[in-house]
Amino acid sequence: MDALTCLKTRRSVRAYESRAVPDAVIEDIVDCARLAPTAMNRQPWTFVVVRDAETRRRLADLTGHATFLAQAPACITVFCGGTEFWLEDGSAATQNLLLAAWAHGLGSCWVAGHQVPWADTVRDLLGAAGDLHLVSMVAVGYPAEAPEPEKRLLADVIRWDRLR
Repeated sequence: MDALTCLKTRRSVRAYESRAVPDAVIEDIVDCARLAPTAMNRQPWTFVVVRDAETRRRLADLTGHATFLAQAPACITVFCGGTEFWLEDGSAATQNLLLAAWAHGLGSCWVAGHQVPWADTVRDLLGAAGDLHLVSMVAVGYPAEAPEPEKRLLADVIRWDRLR
């Protein structure tokens, strides 16, 4: 899949088939995430791939809304720390992760981890160091749905030279 098609067709998927995603595919997705742009090339990320069903269920229960984390065969968590731009860097890595998953024919859905009351619990559950911040948790798996949400038109969002 070419880059523009990937960018224009990726959608959040919240229903997954039960079949496992091969390790090599997960590794390639994380490899793409680690190659994201980062402030001053700090590369402050650590990725934890959660395949254990009980742990994924616990993560889903913590969020109160992301029940699909328990259904997806994998959840890739993005942690960052050690730089003032950890949130921006981790968000760029998460976007790369989403696009790489789609390029591999996988669905994914981003669950935000910044400023949520359960972030420290997730960090403790997954054994992350205290100086790491949870940026996101991303469900990954073979899609069992093909969402087609309506997107705003380009004319509604683009301005030239000034906002008004």
